[in-house]
Amino acid sequence: MSRSLSLSERLHISTGLVAFSIMLPTLFSMLATSTVNVAIPHIGGAFGATRDEVNWVVTSYMIAHAIMLPITGYLENKLGRRNFLKIISVIFGIGSFICILASNLNMLIIGRIIQGIGGGPFMPLSQAILLETFPKEKHGAAMGIFSLGIMVSAIVGPSIGGFLVDNLNWQWIFIINIPVAIMSVILIHVNILNNKFKVNVGKFDKIGFIALIVWLLSMQIVLDKGQQYGWFDCRWICCLSFVAVCAMVFFILWELENKNAFTDIKIFKNFNFVIGTILGSFVNMIAYMTLVVLPVYVQTLMGYTASLSGFSLIPRAIACIISMFVVAKLVTFIDNRLIIALGFILLGISTLMFTQLNLSWGFSSLILPNVLLGIGIMMTFIPIASLALSTLPKEKLSLGAGLHSLCKCVITAFTISISNAMITMFSQVHQNYLVKNIIPTSLIFQNKIDMLISKLISSNILYVAAKKANLLIYNELLTQSKLLAFIDIFAIFGLIAVILIPFAFTLKTKKEA
Repeated sequence: MSRSLSLSERLHISTGLVAFSIMLPTLFSMLATSTVNVAIPHIGGAFGATRDEVNWVVTSYMIAHAIMLPITGYLENKLGRRNFLKIISVIFGIGSFICILASNLNMLIIGRIIQGIGGGPFMPLSQAILLETFPKEKHGAAMGIFSLGIMVSAIVGPSIGGFLVDNLNWQWIFIINIPVAIMSVILIHVNILNNKFKVNVGKFDKIGFIALIVWLLSMQIVLDKGQQYGWFDCRWICCLSFVAVCAMVFFILWELENKNAFTDIKIFKNFNFVIGTILGSFVNMIAYMTLVVLPVYVQTLMGYTASLSGFSLIPRAIACIISMFVVAKLVTFIDNRLIIALGFILLGISTLMFTQLNLSWGFSSLILPNVLLGIGIMMTFIPIASLALSTLPKEKLSLGAGLHSLCKCVITAFTISISNAMITMFSQVHQNYLVKNIIPTSLIFQNKIDMLISKLISSNILYVAAKKANLLIYNELLTQSKLLAFIDIFAIFGLIAVILIPFAFTLKTKKEA
C-alpha cells in the first residue's frame, strides 16, 4: 500500500478534477450497457444470430459487471486505488477493442465479458471517492454528480446508440470507448490519490468468489431464458433457480463466517445502509422499468425508429441535469427525508400519468411525465445515496458502495427481465378478456364487420373482404391488449412509489446517526 498523503498534497488536487477524472470512465462504463441495447438487431444481422443468442452480448456484460462489484473494495485495498483504477481502465479498453475486431458472436461476447470486468468497479469506486474527496457539507453535491452520471448515461445511452447505429455502424458503440480509456488512465494517474485509510487484506476468498459467480450467472440465465421457456413450467429453469438461491445463501453465510472474506456483509447491520439500499434499489427499479418499457411502447405501438425512441427520453435527461444542481443545494439545508418523500411523490405521479397512454399520444405527450420522472429520480437518488453511505466508517466506504451497487445491479437485472415478461403476460390476459367481445352474436362486432366489409368490397370479392375485415379487427385486439398491458405495468410501479413514501422518514439524518 502506498504511503498516506499529507493534507496539503490532497488539497492540491481540486475536487472538480477528481470528480471529472473518476466520472468520465464511470459514465462510459454505464453507457456500455444502454447503448448496446438498440444495436441488438444490427449485431444479430451481422453475425446471422437470433435475438436470444444476441441477448448474451448484453447479459455477459451485466454478469461480469455485477461479479466485480463485491470484490471492488478488496482489490482496491490490495492493489492501491490509483493502480487499480488504471488497471480496470486498460481492461475496459481492451474489451472494447476485442468487440471492435470480433469476427463472430462468441468473440464479441468474450470482449463484452472483459469490458464488464473493467467497467464494473467504476460505479462503487466513484461513489466512494466522491464522498471522501468532498467535505461533509458538500456530500449532496458529490452524490448529485454521481447520480447525474449514472442516470443520464442510462437515459441518453439509447439515443447515442441509435444515432451511431443509424448513421455509422454498430462497431462505433465500442470505438468511442478507446480514447476514453486512454484519457482515463492519464487523468487517474495525475488526479486520483491512493486511499489514505490502510486496510490489511488477507488471502483472496476463492470459495466465496466462486459462489458469487454461480449465484449471479444462474440468476441471470433464469431471468433471460425464463420467459422463453415458460418460467417454472420448465424443469431446468426450476433446477437453475434452486442453484441460484442455494449459491446466494451460501455466499452470504460464507462471507459472514470466513475471516478472509473479500466483502463485509456485516455492513448490513448499519440501519441507514440497509434502508437506503432498499429504497435506492426501488428507485432503480422504477427508473429502469420506464427505460425498458417506454422505448418498446413507442417503437411497437407508435412506430418510432430506434433513434426517435431514444430521443423521446431526452426530456428526462434534461430534467435530471437541471434538478441535480437544485437538489444538491437543497440537501444542505432541508431535511433529506422530506426531499426523498417528495421525490417518491413525483415518481408516483409521473408513473401514474403514463397510465393515461393511448394510441393518439404524440411525442409532446411524453414530455411532462418524463420531466417529472427525471426530477423525482434525482430527488430520491441523491439524498438516499448520501444517507446510505455517509454513516459508514470511511475505511469501509468502498466495501459499502460495492454492496450497495451490487443490490442495485441485481434489482436492475430483475426489473429488465420482469418488465418484458409482464408485457407478454398482461397482453395475453387482456386478449382473453377482449376476445369475448369478438363473437358472432355481438351486435357491435357484427356492425363493425359489416362496415369494414362495405369499405373493402370495392376492391375485393366478398370472401376476401370478410377475411381482411376479421384480420383488421384481430390486429386491433392485439394492439389494444398490448396497450392495456403497458398501462397495468405503469399502474403497478406507480403504486410501489406511493407505498415507499413513508419509508423515507425511517432513515436517520447524519446528526441523528
